[in-house]
Amino acid sequence: MKCPRFASRALLGICLSLGVWSHAAAPTLTAPPQLPQARVVVVQDPLAMESFTPRPDIVRGMVDRGILAHTGKPTLAEAWRSVVKTNDVVGLKVFSAPGHTSGTRPAVVGAVVEGLLAAGLPPRSIVIWDRQLVDLRVAGYFELAGRYGVRIASAASAGWDDKVYYESSLLGSLVWGDSEFGKKGDGIGRKSHVSKLVARDLTRHISITPMLNHNLAGVSGHFYSLAFGSVDNTLRFESTSRALAEAVPDVFALPAIYDRLALCITDALICQYQGEHLTRLHYATPLNQLRFSKDPVALDTLSVAEMEAQRQKAGIPSTKFSSDIYKNAGLLLELGVSDPRQIRVEMR
Repeated sequence: MKCPRFASRALLGICLSLGVWSHAAAPTLTAPPQLPQARVVVVQDPLAMESFTPRPDIVRGMVDRGILAHTGKPTLAEAWRSVVKTNDVVGLKVFSAPGHTSGTRPAVVGAVVEGLLAAGLPPRSIVIWDRQLVDLRVAGYFELAGRYGVRIASAASAGWDDKVYYESSLLGSLVWGDSEFGKKGDGIGRKSHVSKLVARDLTRHISITPMLNHNLAGVSGHFYSLAFGSVDNTLRFESTSRALAEAVPDVFALPAIYDRLALCITDALICQYQGEHLTRLHYATPLNQLRFSKDPVALDTLSVAEMEAQRQKAGIPSTKFSSDIYKNAGLLLELGVSDPRQIRVEMR
């Protein structure tokens, strides 16, 4: 079988070794048919980046190709309206703390905003958001929101919903801004409250995350970004991989988050496999890719594998983290597919 002309060598090697490669029309033969399957559409363009800077016109074309392939609809308007409705309040969850180079890139978000607007969504029904406003401002999202007339918001600024929360026996050290900060009594510090923005305002989520390593979660991907961007009192889980592997899937499974998930897009224009929240382009490889799926587990699983392949290529030791975060999400909570043999990758 001839592989697509622009296929990433790293992704191709991962997919071939795990048996997950396919053309758009090719069936998956490696996993038993009774097992759940995940589908990931990968769009690649070798001209998408110039000196680690996205080219917006190329990126817009990649987003258009990706949403058409993901939905199978004949027009862009139909494609976007099959993902969200025009009366939805759509939250575009970005990962902005690392900045515009290593975090979610504004060019990708801008292309999604243009697609939603063209499909008939009112500008004020589109919300670009993250946990903290300061991160959004530094990464350039205030300027982007102003250009299109869409809203910008943060989970912390919206406040926390006292009635919607995740509870764990692990006691947290509350910090300023947490809902229960300064309070005393039994059970204080055991709840992570969902932001009012997520619990009350947004009706659909589109998660857009970079391919950026995380030392405990493996990747700062859809699970980590959307789960811990939506709740307070998260520091208690970030000391060990085990605590993170239990909390992140449980938070992600909350109805206000998982039940409203419409689409996940991995911004794989650049794969940064070391450095975590810091921009470290000497530990980065331009992949010139965007990856689309409804399955956040599958996307994060492929991102972890991609970064490991890039580390091996660079001669860097493997990062040790608990893969239970994705196994728990896939096998125990059935939030997606964590077995690479059950992921079908389509290159476009």
